[in-house]
Amino acid sequence: MELCSLSATRTPLLRHSATAVATVIQPVWWKKVCVCLCVCVCVCVHTVVCSQGVCLVCTVKVRTFEPRGIHFFIFILGVDSAEYSTQDLQFKLKVYIDSTVDKSAKTRQGALDGLKTAMASKILYEFILEQRMTITDSIERCLKKGKGEEQRAAASLACLLCIQLGSGIESEEVFKTLKPIFKNILSDGSANISARQSCATSLGLCTLVAEDDILDVYATMEYFESLFTKSYVRDDGSRPSLSPQTAQLHTNALLSWALLLTICTGSQIRAILHKHLPKLPLLLESDDVNMRIAAGETIALLFELARDFDPEFHHESWEPLCEKLTALATDCNKHRAKTDKRKQRSVFRDVLKAVEEGDFQTESIRFGTERMNIDSWVKKRMYDAFREFVGSGMNYHLQPAETLWEIFLGKFFSRSSDMHCNGLSFQFQHLYNAAVFKARTKARNKVRDKRTDMGEF
Repeated sequence: MELCSLSATRTPLLRHSATAVATVIQPVWWKKVCVCLCVCVCVCVHTVVCSQGVCLVCTVKVRTFEPRGIHFFIFILGVDSAEYSTQDLQFKLKVYIDSTVDKSAKTRQGALDGLKTAMASKILYEFILEQRMTITDSIERCLKKGKGEEQRAAASLACLLCIQLGSGIESEEVFKTLKPIFKNILSDGSANISARQSCATSLGLCTLVAEDDILDVYATMEYFESLFTKSYVRDDGSRPSLSPQTAQLHTNALLSWALLLTICTGSQIRAILHKHLPKLPLLLESDDVNMRIAAGETIALLFELARDFDPEFHHESWEPLCEKLTALATDCNKHRAKTDKRKQRSVFRDVLKAVEEGDFQTESIRFGTERMNIDSWVKKRMYDAFREFVGSGMNYHLQPAETLWEIFLGKFFSRSSDMHCNGLSFQFQHLYNAAVFKARTKARNKVRDKRTDMGEF
């Protein structure tokens, strides 16, 4: 039989020969061939190069040789598209892993970015568990021998690796390998500043997820203190002169330090309050807007933690602090950018409420059929830290990932499936929506203009 004699009218026959030729479909053929199956006396596979976007065998028009085209033919052959997508993703990830040891720095960085994107947007626990030592070796090599952006990408990938593995022995092994390297880069004043910034952020979140000893957590916090305290006002009242990049490094160290505050014991919180609360307000006078905001949020977090242990907690410099926060919440300095002032005022209004009233503006995050309320500065600091790495994949990670679920919502369970089985889904949702509507109406009435309408002329 000649290839051209196979017309599109015979393509339905192709669907009945499912698994016989599944193994011949390879991802590397996407841009080269169009695969068609001919059922005659025996099963034969013809690979025919397409001309002008039309397959010479089945006459199907294909604009580009992209995965969507090959998925059409896989559907004809009876291969499960979801299974093929998973295998294809794993194939791509293995290519990325192999490329992390390439001689070209650009290729290595591209491979690291590809792995980061995949880990941030999908749950890949089984694949990552199998490949964790290989990925760890690649990260270690890139951190030690790479430069600048490559080190930055490797540090971020290390954090995503720990998030994927969750809190357990596997992530502890990974972190024990990489923690000394993070600290070496942070201590090296000659290292690339963007790499040091990324290491400061990654070290904090990896410690939260993978550190198994609370004493090591305290040691890491002291290490962060040695960085951000360099931004404190000196004893003689002078301010240190810092470049914007160094100020950002100190800001990242402060935020990581605040993240680890959320898992400290009561005695440790009291010691930190005595040591740092008198000096942290001085960072509110920093020229860097990110440092001012980080300092304000850390102060609000400290007040919240202090009141959890002692509801009658009162800071001796409470009134001067409130005056300073009020000034920042209503800042009209003409020498500052409008975007910076707008962002700063929004944050410090919430910080002022936290310090004066112990109040927090609850934020509701919806993912799938679930809803999570960020109702404290502790949860906000954790959520912001994870979102910095996961990005837009945060909602996706919250649904199937037990690690993030248990951090924010407690013990993992499927509430939607329970409601569906009990037949309560519609009624529960109706009552919940009614309660939310009532609460929202009350809140809006408080801030609406109470003046009566003047009527029409």
